[in-house]
Amino acid sequence: MTYKDKFYFLLTLIILLALVYTGSFVFSPERRNERSASYIWLDSKSAATADRIVIDTPWYAIELVKKNNRWFILHDGYEFPARQTRIEDFLEIFSVRSLWPVRSSNASSHSRFGLETETASRLTVYNRNSRLMDLLIGDDDFSGQINIRRFAHNEVRSGGGRISSYIINTVNSWHNLRLIPETENRSTGINDVQRLSVFNEGETMIFSRLNREWVISGADVSNPDQNSIENYIYGVINAEGDSFADPLFADDLIFNHGRIVLEMGNGDIIIIRFSERDESGRLFAHVNSGGYVYSIPAWTAARLFTDSSSFQR
Repeated sequence: MTYKDKFYFLLTLIILLALVYTGSFVFSPERRNERSASYIWLDSKSAATADRIVIDTPWYAIELVKKNNRWFILHDGYEFPARQTRIEDFLEIFSVRSLWPVRSSNASSHSRFGLETETASRLTVYNRNSRLMDLLIGDDDFSGQINIRRFAHNEVRSGGGRISSYIINTVNSWHNLRLIPETENRSTGINDVQRLSVFNEGETMIFSRLNREWVISGADVSNPDQNSIENYIYGVINAEGDSFADPLFADDLIFNHGRIVLEMGNGDIIIIRFSERDESGRLFAHVNSGGYVYSIPAWTAARLFTDSSSFQR
């Protein structure tokens, strides 16, 4: 055998071995199962165009609508602001390719997986009234993964264990209950505030920015602690209620039992007015920048209206 013949023989052998090695991956049952399990319910480009989401569960039914790039909740005839990042994270579960192995392809199995049309939760995503995704969400399996099938389809897949935290929680989990909600790009920060005034039935405190420090007027604080002041202002701009009150209920409330005024660097003035506390210490708040009434738990109310002595170094 000549040198050239040996060379071609070895080259042919290497190619054959490479093909066998590659075929062992391509045609192996494990690889086929993995490729079959890799699945996406809604492509990311379509998800980005979604402007309406309907969630109908055995516990509640809500509709999420997008207006001017902001999500809102329609529930019980009222419209409330929604948590933007929560909705984006929820859609991401379905629009990122991940493992969703097939559990069954038979309609007879739907009852076992909690996926009968009459009893399962239903998630429908729209864009300009065009239906982008329509899913039935059933029970979780032994590993905590959720069983899902497309509406009017038989194939059942499981995955996305995080879905339970969105479906089972209460309607309030979708609400954006911040008194000062985020702008389109970011949340309000301490550096955005130039002056904060607190009027609390008998005591007035005004926190004003002076160079890089805060000074207090209206209360006798001879040696103010900067960290305490910043923590307080941070608490005000990030304060949340624990639910929205029925807007009709606002007519029965008198919002003259306390007031917090924030004067922002961009010229905006945010006024938060408060009702009288009830027997549990809870109160209600109304913000001039929106028509919502927030229910404020007692512990949040106590932090918003703290004594001036807490700012003394």
